Amino acid sequence: MDFNMKKLASDAGIFFTRAVQFTEEKFGQAEKTELDAHFENLLARADSTKNWTEKILRQTEVLLQPNPSARVEEFLYEKLDRKVPSRVTNGELLAQYMAEAASELGPTTPYGKTLRTVAEAEKRLGAAERDFIHTASISFLTPLRNFLEGDWKTISKERRLLQNRRLDLDACKARLKKAKAAEAKATCEGDTVPDFQETRPRNYILSASASALWNDEVDKAEQELRVAQTEFDRQAEVTRLLLEGISSTHVNHLRCLHEFVKSQTTYYAQCYRHMLDLQKQLGSSQGTIFPGTFVGTTEPASPPLSSTSPTTTAATMPVVPSVAGLAPPGEAALCLEEVAPPASGTRKARVLYDYEAADSSELALLADELITVYSLPGMDPDWLIGERGNKKGKVPVTYLELLS
Repeated sequence: MDFNMKKLASDAGIFFTRAVQFTEEKFGQAEKTELDAHFENLLARADSTKNWTEKILRQTEVLLQPNPSARVEEFLYEKLDRKVPSRVTNGELLAQYMAEAASELGPTTPYGKTLRTVAEAEKRLGAAERDFIHTASISFLTPLRNFLEGDWKTISKERRLLQNRRLDLDACKARLKKAKAAEAKATCEGDTVPDFQETRPRNYILSASASALWNDEVDKAEQELRVAQTEFDRQAEVTRLLLEGISSTHVNHLRCLHEFVKSQTTYYAQCYRHMLDLQKQLGSSQGTIFPGTFVGTTEPASPPLSSTSPTTTAATMPVVPSVAGLAPPGEAALCLEEVAPPASGTRKARVLYDYEAADSSELALLADELITVYSLPGMDPDWLIGERGNKKGKVPVTYLELLS
């Protein structure tokens, strides 16, 4: 018990000394040991990294889960070390409602069939969204969260310890400065030879004794200063190494950012393919139900989304072609095997996504393969003629990246 009380008293004394030193520094009454410019830059970069990592983490969580109540629930499950329950995505919930509506309104009616078809597509979109959220959480959110909850906490702890070491060092410097000033004053008073007939010898003896005491105090203060300086230098080196590790953190976060973009690209590509397939299915069914409106007309069902050239369209996000533009009148009867490519105007193109040919006039495509493409007079600008070896057929411009 006695040992604990002594330790408590010692800790209280150290805390009081640091508080006094910190207060005097704030009021400009004490000198402060300044860190070098390189160290200050490392501190600023670390703080900036922490602040922006927090903002990016929070906004990515909002992107993946817009519902704040769901985010709070997931946070509580994480803190309690419990598995987060599986949650139905909005697309899957919409698919469920559409399927139930189709069953109740009549699965054999045109509306019921279409509802069921769209429900299947929405279900696939919901599954793709679930995979994207899972992948992004593991490859992007988890490393950012680990940095904030692991590395940054270690850095913050060492920085606080460095701040305490600096306060101890500056307090020792101030104590030594005061001790030297008092020693000098006592020495000056002790150098005066007293007149034993007019003054008491006791004053001279006390002055000499005070000088000796202050000399011992200076020696003690110098020893404490050396110890404080050693501890400060050691802690500054530890903190500096941790701060320089922020560069490795940036490299790791850069790798995670690439993974996030890759997973996002995969997700949107899957959504685009699912919607193209859905549009084809709806186009064929609509042509059966409304033959005079959706198929065989010379006007598109909706105004074109873009009037750019095929090259510009391929370089940007693909625009879904209209149903009426898939097969312009008269082109289906054209025998592609008899069409010779123009003498000039052929180009190389890289395939962006897999494409399954709808009929014999189209050319099936595989992602990342290279084909030769060209256009014919009067041809729909959303389509080109593609050649791969001896095979030839129509290919959609939106699936291509024109190279030369």
